[in-house]
Amino acid sequence: MLKELSIRNFAIIDDLKIKFSAGLTILSGETGAGKSIILNAVNLLLGTRASSDLVRTGAENAELEGLFQISPTGSIADSLSEQGYDPVEGLLIRRIISRSDGNRVYINGRLATIGLLNTITENLASISGQHAHQGLLKEEQHLLILDQYGGMMALRQQIHDNYHQIPPLIEELNRLDTIRQRRAEHIELLTFQQKEIISANPILKEDTDLESERLRLKNAETLYQTIYSCIDNLYGSSGSVIERILEVKKDLTNAGRIDSHLALKADSLGTTAYQIEDMVEELRSYLNLIELDEQRLETVEERLDTLNKLKRKYGGSLEAVFSQLESIAQELSKVENISEQIKEVEDNLSKLHSQLKRRSLQLSKKRKNSAENFARKVAEELGSLNMPHTEFEVNLRPIEAKEKTSRYLKSEHHTITETGIDRATFVIAPNPGEELKPLAGIASGGELSRVVLALKAILAETGAVETIVFDEVDAGIGGVTAEVVGRKLYDLARHHQIICITHLPQIAKFGERHFQITKHVTAGRTRTAIQPLSKEDRYREIARMLGGEKITQTTLDHARELLEK
Repeated sequence: MLKELSIRNFAIIDDLKIKFSAGLTILSGETGAGKSIILNAVNLLLGTRASSDLVRTGAENAELEGLFQISPTGSIADSLSEQGYDPVEGLLIRRIISRSDGNRVYINGRLATIGLLNTITENLASISGQHAHQGLLKEEQHLLILDQYGGMMALRQQIHDNYHQIPPLIEELNRLDTIRQRRAEHIELLTFQQKEIISANPILKEDTDLESERLRLKNAETLYQTIYSCIDNLYGSSGSVIERILEVKKDLTNAGRIDSHLALKADSLGTTAYQIEDMVEELRSYLNLIELDEQRLETVEERLDTLNKLKRKYGGSLEAVFSQLESIAQELSKVENISEQIKEVEDNLSKLHSQLKRRSLQLSKKRKNSAENFARKVAEELGSLNMPHTEFEVNLRPIEAKEKTSRYLKSEHHTITETGIDRATFVIAPNPGEELKPLAGIASGGELSRVVLALKAILAETGAVETIVFDEVDAGIGGVTAEVVGRKLYDLARHHQIICITHLPQIAKFGERHFQITKHVTAGRTRTAIQPLSKEDRYREIARMLGGEKITQTTLDHARELLEK
């Protein structure tokens, strides 16, 4: 049950707080005062998507907060417990809608997601407004309403879950069948690729080593001449580096007899001379390794050409070639086991199809048993709403299967969908002698309003929703019919919290609490306000609803008579 509602900086609402209680609560006011804005706020607290356009002009954020009293034994309490909340604390939902900083949801003070909010509020409240009227014209809603009435939602959910396991497996089976059909050429291709790589016998990083060797082979003569010249300059020629260093060493040694510090320098030059001799030996060894071999160069370039072809074909590097070889081995293994895989998928599909078919037939039977009783109750409810001779039926029929429908999504000649094998259409004849026709083709605005109310009244007997909000329940009705609708709302309020937005005094008079919503301009800004009405204030509001802007003593007397009656 909704206990409190707080709205700040939302549309034309500056700051508004409402305390609700059980029974029938009426919200009334002039057109455009902000009644529907309050309904939108409740919808957002139940998890509908928010837009930054809803933030009041001049404000950065809009804030909505709703406090709900939760039954400790209901499904909502179970949902709260499953998500780690204590249902004893009640349910406090807060939404912040921002122009620039993203929207946020809080449940009992903890940051939450829209998905979690929708899960928790699924059975919290029911909003019946213009969308409910239009939604009733859609046939897919008719099947849902019948299932809700018959207590078949759990079985319907099982079918939904069962159904959605099958299409991915059908896709997998088709994929495996395609592989099997092309099995011979597929194996031939994989085998050729595997043989090509293995026969080339590549070695990891072999291409890098060969590139370095090719560079050396192509420049062997230049290398030979350069190294030979270096050796000659360092050691072999007259006036070589080593010869000149030894001469300097000799002079420093002689000078060292005069100054011992110079002897140390001479020793350092001796060390340098040894290092140069070692370097010369290394260069001579390198010189011996230089190959002037045209045949070897040709062999290296042929090998690199083979490796580069593999790299271009299988991924751009030798690492990719080895990875491809491993993938080919795995794919060959899969292809070889394709029959086993197909059998496994077919077995799974057969098992799931058997479950889906059994449950769909079971649900269809339950629907047929419920449809007649449901239609009778709707006709009775419509009779109590001043449509006494209305005929109402549920046209329940199976969905005919198409030629392309998978055998795993069929039951005999009927298609199985996520809701079973049935389609339902509500047909109605409001007046005696008329032919039964679909709601969309026969019902006027007033009749549709009463059909919605009748369905809500019936579902309220079986549903767990504690709060029902009605907007436009008075669309297209007036006079005696309006009073009948008001009494029906009053009767519903014995078992549920009912909040009703109305323009009709014949409905408003049944309210146990009455709030007036007004709009006024202060300092150039439009603001919406709401206030609970005292007994005297309520007389005046009912009089306004009866007579318009100018309230006379006659309308006040009429209002007093309405309320006291």
